[in-house]
Amino acid sequence: MSHIVIQGGRRLEGTLTVQGAKNSVLPILAATILHPGRTTLRGCPRLSDVEASIRILRHLGCKAEWEGEELTVDASTLDRWDVPDHLMREMRSSVIFLGAILARMGWAELSHPGGCELGPRPIDLHLAALRQLGAQLREESGCLQCSAQCMEGREIVLSMPSVGATENAMLAACGAEGETVLVNAAREPEIGDLQAFLCGMGCRVRGAGSSTICVQGRRPTHDSVHTVMPDRIAAATYLAAAAAAGGEVELRRVSHGHLSTVTAALHAAGCQISGGEGQVALRSAGHLRSIGTVRTAPYPGFPTDAQAILMAALLRARGATVFVENIFENRYRHVDELCRMGADISVADRVAVVTGVPELCGAQVRCTDLRGGAALLGAGPAPPGGTPNGGVF
Repeated sequence: MSHIVIQGGRRLEGTLTVQGAKNSVLPILAATILHPGRTTLRGCPRLSDVEASIRILRHLGCKAEWEGEELTVDASTLDRWDVPDHLMREMRSSVIFLGAILARMGWAELSHPGGCELGPRPIDLHLAALRQLGAQLREESGCLQCSAQCMEGREIVLSMPSVGATENAMLAACGAEGETVLVNAAREPEIGDLQAFLCGMGCRVRGAGSSTICVQGRRPTHDSVHTVMPDRIAAATYLAAAAAAGGEVELRRVSHGHLSTVTAALHAAGCQISGGEGQVALRSAGHLRSIGTVRTAPYPGFPTDAQAILMAALLRARGATVFVENIFENRYRHVDELCRMGADISVADRVAVVTGVPELCGAQVRCTDLRGGAALLGAGPAPPGGTPNGGVF
């Protein structure tokens, strides 16, 4: 799909079931190679990053087959430990295969990952954690050559709660002798989903959701079936879009707790939020108010992935809202595109001030990154005229 055309000025109404979480299924797909057998993932989203992960699995020798929304991976035939440059460049999360390959094969060779350009995202924390487990890593011409014939569990203190480094260390620790204790680990719900998946295969992991995670080195022992958790960022996107356009939406298969910071912000902006077991509903008149300051932070703080979509919802809000981006330094690339639609946004370093305007106008805009593209789509229904969004979404 090269472009999407949005005809604005209509309320958003309806009920939908939220898909499986992209940020959860990608490390789980990497983890499937730990077990030389079959793994079935239910509710697996069919996204480009998922397909990229499948291509990596097949390159490594695994079999992967779709049946509806179920994906089955057979890693019994895995016979390679290298990931070529063209596959690594397809997504940022490709680096998560490093820990799993080392745990299974004892060797790994891959290049630096690609993905959305959100500013520097070094994998130093990933590599430092693996080195502490006993892996030997050498970089040559942009290629990482790694060996880990005898990894040993130990205490690893992360300098910051990096989600990717936490996941990579968890996967590698499954192949290490003894117990590994991760201190200052990321607390995101997707970490908990990875732990549930690993335990479902027979690994011994505990502590996900807290800042300390313990992994008892043990190879997976049996085939498993796992249902991927719902995508909290996709859910936040739907809610923010309905808040901006006005309307009433109900989301099913969601975790209200995982969305608490986003729903709290939308409630403060004037939306009515209700929820029950696995369900969240939002009602908006489309006339929102500013909410002061939004600061992105690691979970349980406000998610950086929801910053752009909340900003889009508040473009016509009364007053001014301040956004402070504390995770990625280059995550305001969508601002210029929103301004083409008539938004009033000023940016200085990591701070963006959004002053509400009476209305937006249709314009041709370009997708800057995944979440920025979602923000443009969220802003599109609000203008009274059509909004042709040029770019790849």
